[in-house]
Amino acid sequence: MTKKVFITFLCLFLSVFTRLFAAYNSLGIPDSSEIRVSLRESWFEAPLSLVRTNNAFETRNQIGQEFQVRLEEDDKYFYIFVSPHTTLTVNVFTSKKTYTEQQDYYPGDVAGSFVLIRDKKTEEPLCARYYFLKDSGVYVQFTPYGKAALADLVIFENYAARGVATGLPFSYFYSASIEDVMSVTKNKLPWSYVLTSQNEYHAIRQMTTLIDETLPSIMYCADAMYDEDGKMIHVRDGRPFLYEELGQTEVNKSIFLSSAGFLKWICDGLVEPIAGSLLKREPLVKETIADKGTGRKGVLGQKYDLYFGLNWIRNLASAVISVYANKNYLFNQSGVDVTINPFSASITKDGISSTVTFVENTGYRSEVMKSLLYVLAATNPDTFYLGAIRETDRSVTPEVSVFNQNAAFFPYFMDNGAFDCLVFMNGRKMTLDTFLQTYKDSFVYLTRVKASEQFFPVKN
Repeated sequence: MTKKVFITFLCLFLSVFTRLFAAYNSLGIPDSSEIRVSLRESWFEAPLSLVRTNNAFETRNQIGQEFQVRLEEDDKYFYIFVSPHTTLTVNVFTSKKTYTEQQDYYPGDVAGSFVLIRDKKTEEPLCARYYFLKDSGVYVQFTPYGKAALADLVIFENYAARGVATGLPFSYFYSASIEDVMSVTKNKLPWSYVLTSQNEYHAIRQMTTLIDETLPSIMYCADAMYDEDGKMIHVRDGRPFLYEELGQTEVNKSIFLSSAGFLKWICDGLVEPIAGSLLKREPLVKETIADKGTGRKGVLGQKYDLYFGLNWIRNLASAVISVYANKNYLFNQSGVDVTINPFSASITKDGISSTVTFVENTGYRSEVMKSLLYVLAATNPDTFYLGAIRETDRSVTPEVSVFNQNAAFFPYFMDNGAFDCLVFMNGRKMTLDTFLQTYKDSFVYLTRVKASEQFFPVKN
């Protein structure tokens, strides 16, 4: 083989290899970049009147992955989708029998989907969007700005990055693969917020399984907890709990816990195997707010414990760290508070609004909690979070806000890459969506605790 023939062969091989690598991208999702190369004139840049004459069609990339190219419209915009094939199991009902069948489906928001959104009035492109994960609420998009494109990274309607200059023309993204996108923005977008491994959440799963198994024996009881000796006491003042206060007949078969006591019970399951005893009450009720302010709120803060729930989770997380490290850490030394500000703006019903994600001694708005826990799960695997819920009484003037309720959040990624977060509160389990709907007008303060497979919660 001559040198010239060899070089020609090598170039052809590298060209084919490059295209195949795009199809076999690191995320393992279908890639339509080579298909989109041919769509620019007739779909992406053609007038709407001509795009309407195009019939939807199915085609395949070089490794046989099937996509559908189609147009969809609403009142203001039109959308050009290049969507991967999947199948959907549906139930078919007839007068004679009921059966299931597989139907072809080309979702516009699954991993591997690309959509170009254009304005109906001007016919100008507004953005090119890539869906690359199991959760359709997470995507990267590019918008034209002069001769270049700006990049956005969106996590459940909150911007982890917005308007980041790419230095590339918008038309580049008509045919760029997700691998190309990640490469040209690797130092510009916070990819660590969304790219995860599903193999780092064993301790979270084990803990939630064991908690779930014990829930039937847990009874909610206001102000109830167990001290370091396993005796039932009042959270607020440490007085022994009298059985007649419980009003229960099956006292010995149940675990009685308050909102705060339930979180301590979870943490006790982590520290008892190491320390040989449960956590003491006194360090958990110490004040962590140095300045409670002035005026009516300050006066109320002196008379009532408006920050009880916040103090509780700060001291509780600090106590667990102290046991892990075999060294006593006060709250202000432990670094347990979650204070990150990963979002610059939010998508609301009124449009895009700027947002301050974290508020000192207040926490996070419920609207950002799902996005926040997604980021925390991605960047801090096998960590769960103790939460203090700041509820506001608006029936009085001026209104009063109190940290009374507590919950534990266990965010993780499932084997298929989808995000999930289990919430445990008042001796019960709920979904994150249920929690956020229940406390949609509240703030949540978080402290972090490292999960462990050496988790042995006390059982009665």
